[in-house]
Amino acid sequence: MRVNTNAWNKIRYTVFTPIYDLVGNVFNNYRRLSIEQLELKSNDNVLIVGGGTGLDLQFLPQTVNVTATDITPSMVSRMNGSIKALNLNGVARVMDGQKLEFDDAKFDCIILHLILAVIPDPVACIKEVERVLKPGGKVTVYDKFIPDESELSLGRKIGNLFTNLIATDITRKLSDILKHSNLKRVKTMNGGFKGFFKIYVLEKH
Repeated sequence: MRVNTNAWNKIRYTVFTPIYDLVGNVFNNYRRLSIEQLELKSNDNVLIVGGGTGLDLQFLPQTVNVTATDITPSMVSRMNGSIKALNLNGVARVMDGQKLEFDDAKFDCIILHLILAVIPDPVACIKEVERVLKPGGKVTVYDKFIPDESELSLGRKIGNLFTNLIATDITRKLSDILKHSNLKRVKTMNGGFKGFFKIYVLEKH
């Protein structure tokens, strides 16, 4: 039986919605740092894929246009509440990050925080991100990946049996995902937790 599916993600993140911020707020300093790398400008169209309860929204300037998506309706409801409370120009929508319902080259910048290690098919997601990103646009990724130069350890494989069931996959390598797109990695930064998390900035040339 395949554990990581959209159906299972909807179930587990619906359960997590009331307590999600208690854990998610731990990453806020790095969310802010990640978003700063986008150097957002007035009237930029910004997309957040897999936005959860909307913890990234507080770090966006009110001068941008934001669209946020998530597969879980209860999360999207929280995000729409935050968009209103923060007086942002935007909307959150229930949507599969593997099949984005947007025109090509619509967004100036895209935020992928803690999603590429959760979504069932990260390759489909990154291809969709590339499609809807404008030429010259930027993507910021915050997540945990195996370093390019490392091999998957037995301990990590065993640990993933638990983490993948509860919340996230810890066996993915960003380079394996990016090789299916033309997005280029232009910056890598420490994302905390002794380097377990990283911030990556990608560009569409």
